[in-house]
Amino acid sequence: MELTTLHWFLLIVSGAFEIVGVAGFERLHRGQRALGLALLVGGFGGSLGLLSIAMRSIDMGVAYAVFTGIGTLGSTLMGMLFWGESRRPLRLAFVGMIVAAVIGLKLAS
Repeated sequence: MELTTLHWFLLIVSGAFEIVGVAGFERLHRGQRALGLALLVGGFGGSLGLLSIAMRSIDMGVAYAVFTGIGTLGSTLMGMLFWGESRRPLRLAFVGMIVAAVIGLKLAS
């Protein structure tokens, strides 16, 4: 696997770990202290570690935008699916704009 391709894969995985960290916040909020703390520390620790590796060949601005976009999209969808958060069309439209912006940054890099 080419190094740049590996770094893009690690960037996507780092975004997934970001979602795990956010799930940890939710668990802490719901009183599940041990599981919440484990998810929070493991998720955010893994996400930042992999992000730093991915940034070895991906521009910082693009990497961070993709990283936060994955985290935002995943956390929003998780909230809608598991915790009853709003699914209003306007909210979905703005989430779609985040996805479009992240794809645009990748194409422009």
